[in-house]
Amino acid sequence: MSKEKKKVEEFLQKNPHFLKEWIRENASPELKAELSDELKVNEPVIQYDSSARNSITQCMFKSYVEGKRSKKISVQKDISALQSMNEKELFMELIRDVANELDVNVLCHKILVNVSMLTKCDRGSLFLARGPKENRFLVSKLFDVTQTSTIQESIHTADNEIKVPFGVGIAGCVAETKTMINITDAYEDPRFNKEVDKKTGYRTHSVLCMPICNHDGDVIGVAQIINKTNGNHQFNDDDIEVFKNYLTFCGIGLTNAQLFEMSVLEYKRNQMLLKMARSIFEEQSNLDNLVQKIMLESQDLLKCERCSVYIIDDTMEGDIVFEKAFDLFACDKENIKNPSTKDLESWNNAEIARHVATTGEILNIPDIEVDAKWGKNQKVMNDYPEFKTRSLLCLPIYSSEHKVIGVAQVINKINNQPFNNNDINIFEAFGIFCGLGICNTQMYEEAVKLMAKQSVALEVLSYHATAQQEETMKLKKAVIPKASKYNLYGFDFSDFPLSDDDTVKGTIRMFLETDIMSQFHVPYEVLCRWILSVKKNYRPVTYHNWRHAFNVAQTMFTMLYTGKIKKVFTELEVFGLLVACLCHDLDHRGTNNAFQSKSDSPLAMLYGTSTMEHHHFDHCIMILNSEGNNIFQHLNPEDYRKVIKVLESAILSTDLALYFKKRGGFEKLVSSGERKWEDDNSKELLRGMMMTACDVSAITKPWEVQQQVAELVSAEFFEQGDLEKEHFDAGPIAMMDRDKKDELPKMQVGFIDGICMPVYKTFAQMEKNLSPLLHGCENNRQQWQNLADKVTESERTKNGDPPPQQTNSSPAEVVADNNNKEGVTDKKKLTKKKSTTCIMV
Repeated sequence: MSKEKKKVEEFLQKNPHFLKEWIRENASPELKAELSDELKVNEPVIQYDSSARNSITQCMFKSYVEGKRSKKISVQKDISALQSMNEKELFMELIRDVANELDVNVLCHKILVNVSMLTKCDRGSLFLARGPKENRFLVSKLFDVTQTSTIQESIHTADNEIKVPFGVGIAGCVAETKTMINITDAYEDPRFNKEVDKKTGYRTHSVLCMPICNHDGDVIGVAQIINKTNGNHQFNDDDIEVFKNYLTFCGIGLTNAQLFEMSVLEYKRNQMLLKMARSIFEEQSNLDNLVQKIMLESQDLLKCERCSVYIIDDTMEGDIVFEKAFDLFACDKENIKNPSTKDLESWNNAEIARHVATTGEILNIPDIEVDAKWGKNQKVMNDYPEFKTRSLLCLPIYSSEHKVIGVAQVINKINNQPFNNNDINIFEAFGIFCGLGICNTQMYEEAVKLMAKQSVALEVLSYHATAQQEETMKLKKAVIPKASKYNLYGFDFSDFPLSDDDTVKGTIRMFLETDIMSQFHVPYEVLCRWILSVKKNYRPVTYHNWRHAFNVAQTMFTMLYTGKIKKVFTELEVFGLLVACLCHDLDHRGTNNAFQSKSDSPLAMLYGTSTMEHHHFDHCIMILNSEGNNIFQHLNPEDYRKVIKVLESAILSTDLALYFKKRGGFEKLVSSGERKWEDDNSKELLRGMMMTACDVSAITKPWEVQQQVAELVSAEFFEQGDLEKEHFDAGPIAMMDRDKKDELPKMQVGFIDGICMPVYKTFAQMEKNLSPLLHGCENNRQQWQNLADKVTESERTKNGDPPPQQTNSSPAEVVADNNNKEGVTDKKKLTKKKSTTCIMV
């Protein structure tokens, strides 16, 4: 039995089909069912190896996305093995080879190699269709492929690819007509370009060219084979039939490969957009950092040479004005450039951005040099002479309210191609994320400012309050002495003999001496309450208190009426100037701007520059808006707008940074003979210089008054210096260091020469009735110089130094900077030094 069984097994192994046929013809239904169940039970679970299968599985897709899949190089098949196959077997073998490939480049190479074997041609080329329907063209993917050439030898990249418009040349005609062309003698056909043969030395005899179409019948490529290698070089009907049938299958494979490539590309781009969204929404605190991330992501997304982002200034009405602009070049990596406002006015790319912001539409310029609108107006960008704009894609950035808040630009694709519809779609999605990110960041910055403002407001409100009704009525009923009793018209006025009540009454008297009360219908009770509220909102600091404000207002009053320059101003401007003087140091804390910055105070967070000056102005507006304190309540809207503008510019003018910036222009106007001051800009300049002259006017008072005021100023400075020693690592500047108080006379001389003397000389030149200010300043300079000389002589004697030789050099000038950490040590530096408020008087 065992021998028979062995013979049967040997027979079945040699003839497996016999068992299959016997079971099908002779086995009973019960046996068939039993065998079927048995096979199912014992059937092993198939473990699919995605790396081995060339289908779109998850693992395979992942490997393509991550770039880990090694692209197969076309394996050269054993020619003899292929030749041993019959035509059907060879055809199916080559179709399987093509159908299992999803890499477009490798697939195209396989198609041409296989076609060469099927048709026995010498070489072939493959073109892929590109472009929109209205402007279709072919690009050479592989050129002159033979049975032995590698993909690296034949593939064309963006740098060397050949573009053939539909309808041009042999391949172009095939693509346009979707019909085959078989040329037996290429040199006799006018569509053939002989120049290629001349350059390569190759002789083209015959050409067979066919379209490759997808399932919709659209041309997706063109395959071209050259020179049959046997016979008379001509392709016969059999070659045409084989070529046609093979390309039908190739069309399916090529479509699948292109779809797969698009899927992988779309997946990668979606991942990049998600990554960009994460990075954008991670950055909420700083707009500049956010824009930098946006630009880096856009360059990575669209592979461009340059990216620009423009942020619109929403505070400006009318024409589009960009608040900020950012430029990033691919060659500069993360080095972002910020064009100036002047540059943005002249650059063509900025003009394009303004156009897009105005229209709200995407603009794609394939070739800017030949563009009908922008090519003619293209201007040279002086900052980037080495960069030339070729193509440009520009789109508006919208907020959540669909308001244009900025513009994004990408310039020059790295592959030298224009931006296509796919780029536009990606850029639109990118623009949505940009808009959300920018809006969020701007909202965050605004929220931070509002929180800082709230903190300041709560602090102010907890300390200050408006005047009580009882004290208001008391002042309203009080008798207001004449101006002569207080010497309000005198340049030598001093507040030291006056009580606090007298300073308030003196303030009322100044208003009563003008036509302000009657002309602008200011209720007397409102004026009394407002003056008392302003007085109450000055902190009891050593110097920058209510009395300092009263003195500044008195000097302004004297300059206007005794100095005879009231004639150049309207009553409304006089009103605004007196109010500005009384409010110019509201809520002063006895510390300067530099201290606010170093201590990271809420004020420093709220105001970037001129910190205290902006706070004084805002506090002034807050008092005016409080109940029963609006002395401007009967002004018409236009006058109200004008007086608020006068208030703001006048208070901010007490920042010495603005004084140094504008002093030269003021001196030129006076020297040129300007006396009428009719122009709005020149009149604003005059008001600003008057505010500085009044703010430092203690330097013009009689010597006894000047000495007392200087002691108050130095005392306040020393208090700040003590705070800096206590809280900061760096010590205070000399002006605020009580250990260096002996240098006060020397620093006063520098302060007078650098700040006070120039402005008073100019005013004396402009109006002789203002000369007392200059004379008082000159007298006090001499007094301080005498004290400085005594200090120097005392130190020389103490140190045993020889007497100094006589020189013509001016005294050393040291002026403390109220907005910076260190003083200025010579006159040349002094004129350039930025500071904020009055520092030494």
